[in-house]
Amino acid sequence: MTGKLIIFSAPSGSGKSTIIQYLLKQNLNLSFSISATSRKPRGEEKNGVDYFFLSPDEFREKIANNEFLEYEEVYVDRYYGTLKASVEERLQEGKNVVFDVDVVGGCNIKRFYGVQALSIFIQPPSIEALRERLVGRGTDAPEVIEDRINKAAYELTFAPRFDKVIINDNLEKAEEEALNVIKEFLTK
Repeated sequence: MTGKLIIFSAPSGSGKSTIIQYLLKQNLNLSFSISATSRKPRGEEKNGVDYFFLSPDEFREKIANNEFLEYEEVYVDRYYGTLKASVEERLQEGKNVVFDVDVVGGCNIKRFYGVQALSIFIQPPSIEALRERLVGRGTDAPEVIEDRINKAAYELTFAPRFDKVIINDNLEKAEEEALNVIKEFLTK
C-alpha cells in the first residue's frame, strides 16, 4: 500500500517543529522527509540523516533534471529542496511522509500530490505572540527577529491555501488537533 503525505508549514516560531516531533512519536507510520541543501554540514550533521548535502553545482544539475518536488534559493548558491526520489521511495515502502517546509514549498507539494497529501498550516495566535516567542527563545538578534516577523506577515497570507489551519495558542491542544486531523486523513 502506498503511503500518504502530510505537509506542515508555518512562520518561524509557530511551534511547527515541536508539533512534528510530537507526531513522529505517535503510532502513525510516519517518516520525516529529509531536505537537500547546498550548504555545508554544521556540527554533527550527517548526510542522509539531517540533510542530503549537495554542492551548488549538484543542486543546480538536479533542478535542471526536474528532480525536486520543490526548492528555493534562499541566498546566492544556498539552496534547500525536497528530492522526488527520496519521497517516492518512502511512499512505495508504505510510509506516510511528513514535511516541514516553507509556505511556497508546501503549496507546491500539495499541488503535485493532490488528495494523497494533507497540508496543515500552524498559525500563531497573533503576530505579537509570535514576536514574544521569538524574543523568548533568546537565539536571534533583534534585526533577525524583525526579519522573521516581516516574513511571518507574508506567510500568514498563505494560510487559506492549506487544507487545515491549526492555531497554536496552546501547544497540547494544537498537538492533539494535529493528531486527530492526521488520523482521520490516514483512514480515508
